[in-house]
Amino acid sequence: MSAADIHPGPVPPPEADPGDPFVTVSGWGRTAPTTACVLRPRSPEEAADAVRTWGVRGGIARGLGRAYGDAAQNAGGTVLDMTALRRVRSIDAEAGTVHCDAGVSLHHLMEVLLPLGWFVPVTPGTRHITVGGAVASDIHGKNHHVSGSFSRHVQRLELVTADGEIRTLHPGTELFDATTGGMGLTGVILSAVLRLHRVETSLMSVDTERAADLDDLMNRLAATDHRYRYSVAWIDLLARGRALGRSVLSRGDHAPLDALDARARRAPLAFRPGRLPAPPPYVPRGLLTRTTVGLFNEAWYRGAPRSRTGRLQSLTSFFHPLDAVPHWNRIYGRDGFVQYQFVVAHGQEETLRRIVGRIAERRCPSFLAVLKRFGEGDPGWLSFPLPGWTLALDLPAGLSDLGPFLDELDEEVAAAGGRVYLAKDSRLRPEMVTAMYPRLGDFRALRAGLDPHGIFASDLSRRLAL
Repeated sequence: MSAADIHPGPVPPPEADPGDPFVTVSGWGRTAPTTACVLRPRSPEEAADAVRTWGVRGGIARGLGRAYGDAAQNAGGTVLDMTALRRVRSIDAEAGTVHCDAGVSLHHLMEVLLPLGWFVPVTPGTRHITVGGAVASDIHGKNHHVSGSFSRHVQRLELVTADGEIRTLHPGTELFDATTGGMGLTGVILSAVLRLHRVETSLMSVDTERAADLDDLMNRLAATDHRYRYSVAWIDLLARGRALGRSVLSRGDHAPLDALDARARRAPLAFRPGRLPAPPPYVPRGLLTRTTVGLFNEAWYRGAPRSRTGRLQSLTSFFHPLDAVPHWNRIYGRDGFVQYQFVVAHGQEETLRRIVGRIAERRCPSFLAVLKRFGEGDPGWLSFPLPGWTLALDLPAGLSDLGPFLDELDEEVAAAGGRVYLAKDSRLRPEMVTAMYPRLGDFRALRAGLDPHGIFASDLSRRLAL
């Protein structure tokens, strides 16, 4: 199928009046907005021209703004909004590959690919991210223990480097490995060729069970994860004592055609995401307290089945339940929220237990907390996953002494050989990132040679001296 057969839909309107391109930009957590000159190239050539001409504060590419922290912000400089570059250039429905612009969203890829029997190889908890953002963050999903991160499925990239040249990158080369997970700091990603995953239906066959505590959960994951393509556990981080780490474990795979009833077989690859009303623009403080989150966690845990197998769910309810609520990040109010995600290796289970215990004792009101097992690490120099356990949790940014508490957790994670996920970070200290990412020195050296004037820059890169 050629690009001429694919309709990308309308281009989103500009974020700013062309006469005043300086706008306020923030991450999904809404904690540290800054002002930048936002440009929206309409072609790869325009993107390359922008790189050649932007000012002393440099620039950074931005997709749909789902990085939680300051990775796609650039105070006083340029932000290159890539969402107008959103063509699906070609699809090889026999080989299972797609060539698309960096501004194409995973949502749009699902719309185009599912009717052909293909699915994206890796998806995080939202489908509203761009392919360029997925590469730059080297995203992972519920299938990392089987499929690895997004970059493992990229056959080639087009990248605009600091000299304004458009380069084609292939796996196994230094610049490719520095770019996948490199947070947009090696250049502007223009396009990618991705390998896809074959599916028969747009439904998931899901097994759900309750785990009584953290040890019970880890034992179940370690013993049986190999049976499932996708696996994730929601954790009640307010539970303490014998219930510490009690969880609801959900695992599954794409449902085969013969699992569907006669009615569903009429349109087995239909993709119809649901949508709920958005929260109001301003939500009062105090909505997410220990009491309200505790009630939610109790209801969620008690309402989950003790053990249920083979339930059919839509792709969106399994992978992206929060996408049904537009602007769900508003529920944290004006202060926003911090998402904290770390990974520690197998053999460091006691570190994980200790951190979960500290969070529970502090009574941190997090109702979005998930634990997964990672498989083998990925080649990206700043890629986040390593074989082990990863915990992600959302916390209201206005919590008392939250910064010092997370600083202490950083030190525990680093001492255990773990790391914090840069795509979700908004407050890590630079000395910690040096300890957490052993190839950071190589990354800095490559950037210094490729971009000696530091024209690729972001609030994240300045904060962490990347």
